[in-house]
Amino acid sequence: MTRSRLNPLRLASPLLVVSATVAALVGLPVLSVLANIFSGGTGATWSHLAATVLPSYVGNTLVLCLAVGLGVMAVGVATAWLTTMHSFPGRRVFEWALVLPLAMPAYVLAYVYTDFLQFVGPLQSFLRESFGWSKADYWFPEVRSLGGAVSMFIFVLYPYVYLLTRAAFLERASGMLEASRTLGLGPWRGFFRVSLPLARPAIAAGTALALMETLADYGTVSYFGVQTFTTGIYRAWFSLGDRIAAAQLAAALLLFVMLLLLIERGSRGRSRFHDTTGRHRQRAGRPLPGWLGWLASALCALPLTIGFLLPAYLLLRLALADGQARFGEHFFGMVRNSFLLAGLTAVIAVALAVLLAYGARLSRGFVARTLNRLVGLGYAVPGSVIAVGVLIPVSRLDIWLAGQWQEWFGGNPGLLITGGIAALIYAYLVRFLAVALQAVSTSLAKITTNMDDAARSLGLGQAATLRRVHLPILRSSLFTAGLLVFVDVMKELPATLVMRPFDFDTLATQAYTLASDERLAEAASASLAIVAVGLLPLIALSRQIARRRR
Repeated sequence: MTRSRLNPLRLASPLLVVSATVAALVGLPVLSVLANIFSGGTGATWSHLAATVLPSYVGNTLVLCLAVGLGVMAVGVATAWLTTMHSFPGRRVFEWALVLPLAMPAYVLAYVYTDFLQFVGPLQSFLRESFGWSKADYWFPEVRSLGGAVSMFIFVLYPYVYLLTRAAFLERASGMLEASRTLGLGPWRGFFRVSLPLARPAIAAGTALALMETLADYGTVSYFGVQTFTTGIYRAWFSLGDRIAAAQLAAALLLFVMLLLLIERGSRGRSRFHDTTGRHRQRAGRPLPGWLGWLASALCALPLTIGFLLPAYLLLRLALADGQARFGEHFFGMVRNSFLLAGLTAVIAVALAVLLAYGARLSRGFVARTLNRLVGLGYAVPGSVIAVGVLIPVSRLDIWLAGQWQEWFGGNPGLLITGGIAALIYAYLVRFLAVALQAVSTSLAKITTNMDDAARSLGLGQAATLRRVHLPILRSSLFTAGLLVFVDVMKELPATLVMRPFDFDTLATQAYTLASDERLAEAASASLAIVAVGLLPLIALSRQIARRRR
């Protein structure tokens, strides 16, 4: 009876109140977008969209998702299988280097390859000079097209599938494959009948992540002229000036993402994938003799070269050309703005993640776990949707605050929230708080509860236990969580374009603006800086992969 009387107090604990408040703030933009589904809006805007571009929004988005999904699965599964189950020249390098394309945002890749593959670019110029061709003598694929956008996404996002699938092969496949060979299954039959079914949840999860990143992208599809829901949101908001129509398009995109998540979850059904052999030794890898080994090396080198090595070289070459003009005072001002936004967001995100994770650890109840899962949904929402969802309620709050200020003190203070970076940081937190929460929660779960009991026996309260016991242990995990959020904010383009204050440029917005003006060489320095920052967490991740199971 005493225990039941204490449960309401536990539910009303300060940490749980904080969790509920954060979950409500994270969910507010999504609810704001969904609330506009049945709003009247401007009929003329919808009539114009339906008659002109809405069918292309739907068709291009579906084709993009289908092609990118198949592409990342093919590249990710093939490279994961080769580096896990076989031995060939360069395997030890490829197993960690294949994650490097994650440091290259898709829109940066689009800018680089447009400059490299266009008619006056280095490749076509070399071909014409070498063979004496004119424009009418040869055909060359158009990179700024739907097919070009699909290629950019595949070679940037396949590491999601590669990482999760390789982990599944390492953890589940080795012992089961040995058992299958005793039953007469060869390498190919063992792959299709044992390894691939065991890795199915990992493949589905990695593909879902890649598709959510594809749906969230604006820079690539906009630059290539591909009409999708994301570009439609910007067109309705800025070109047509109809915020309700923009919110309704954002709601349609959000429902599309939710449908994608439901399909991924439902595809598993009641299937369960367990390895009961208890054997998790690192495989030496079946040697691939002669030309087969070199073919495997070439297959692994192809996505790495297209997704990272070649564009990094091209960016560096463009940035070093006329370097003083590229790395001037304006450039360092953009670096300062980018680091300010990313640094503030990372610090706040880590602090909130610690409170949320620690609150769930103390309560160990359904409410705390549910609130943390609601916070985690923010990462699945595209930045364009979050921007629309934040601006609608925050701009109304801004107008109300300005009216109250004028009534109380006189004078018009302007836009107090949306006029600065506060609303933009709020949008970043909605989008990326889940990244910090996942990292902190995973590390906190590894700390035994016996430490909490020991601290309590020494007279330490909850706050003191967190400060003196948990935080020192979590130091490296907190740094990793902050670094991941920092890099994600540096690369984020859609929300930044919509919500940045006037005359407040970041590296991402500068790269997009210059590339849109066809000033690709000038966009190289900002793009290169984004890639360099993105390499920081990948270096740590690559070193961890290289040491794994050795």
